Amino acid sequence: MAPHIAIPVIEPNQVGEARRAAARLTYEMGFDEVTSGRAALVVTELGTNLARHAKEGVLLLGSVTTGAGRTLEILSLDLGPGIADLRQSLADGHSTGGSPGTGLGAVRRLASDFHIFSVPGSGTAIVARVHAKHAPLVAATNGHAFSVGGLCIAAPGETVCGDSWAVRLHGNKAQIMVADGLGHGPQAAEASQAALHVFETATGAPHAILERAHTLMRSTRGAAVAIAELDANAGSLLFAGAGNIAGRLLSGVDDRSLLSQHGTLGVQIRKLSDASYPWPDHAMVVLHSDGITSRWNIDGARGVLQQDPVLIAGWLLRNNLRGRDDATVVVIKRAREQGA
Repeated sequence: MAPHIAIPVIEPNQVGEARRAAARLTYEMGFDEVTSGRAALVVTELGTNLARHAKEGVLLLGSVTTGAGRTLEILSLDLGPGIADLRQSLADGHSTGGSPGTGLGAVRRLASDFHIFSVPGSGTAIVARVHAKHAPLVAATNGHAFSVGGLCIAAPGETVCGDSWAVRLHGNKAQIMVADGLGHGPQAAEASQAALHVFETATGAPHAILERAHTLMRSTRGAAVAIAELDANAGSLLFAGAGNIAGRLLSGVDDRSLLSQHGTLGVQIRKLSDASYPWPDHAMVVLHSDGITSRWNIDGARGVLQQDPVLIAGWLLRNNLRGRDDATVVVIKRAREQGA
């Protein structure tokens, strides 16, 4: 999955930077003029809202492929005052700051897909997607048993990201990989991409794929890598990893860590094995690199568990980003648990 572009929005002039970045992405994705214009309005509205009302606001822009085709994915994240009345804020025409459009109601109307979560006093996370071509929203799951979303952003000052992630869906089974190349920059990206290539071409249990990647990554600087394999029918999870990729199995009543062993793929590892865990119906799995602090929690915001996986990833990133390294968060849960 391609990294998202992160654009801080503290001042109004940064909204223009975000709009220009969105224009570049939609051009590369082949959007027509009308759809590109809709995407620009969504970015402008969300950016203006951040500049006027938020604290430590950031827009994330990503070119992704969903069941509906090529899509511009836009996240608005902030640590601001939050929204006390979401229903009122989403009323078409409601705007507290004289923004160019008509507030969040306009964003929801213009976007192909829209999700919002806010906690008064703790900030807001918004996901808005604009599809290159109109398609039913139900196509996003593509008939699979899983709902998956992730975010990957480069370290400050870097033009490439040393992290990577990927997912393979096979009906009621899924495998997810997260890789973090040592350090950051082009050589870290080379290492994580080497792990990604093995994941995309190899088959077998998580530990077997990692062992194959270890052998083929010896010419790189190495990477921390973990793979989770989920079986929706059996309600089970297999996990194997080397290095500091963190895994959590999280529900409203339980929070369990998935343990990786010490080592670095491509450099040195001990013999790997798969750990097995039960996967309760309402639990989601989170994998993330060490660009995210490991001791995060969702106290005071448990309602986020019912949200879109990308929104959950954004909420975790917004609260727990270390800010000095590449960062990746991936969330997967059963498709029927996806929130509105």
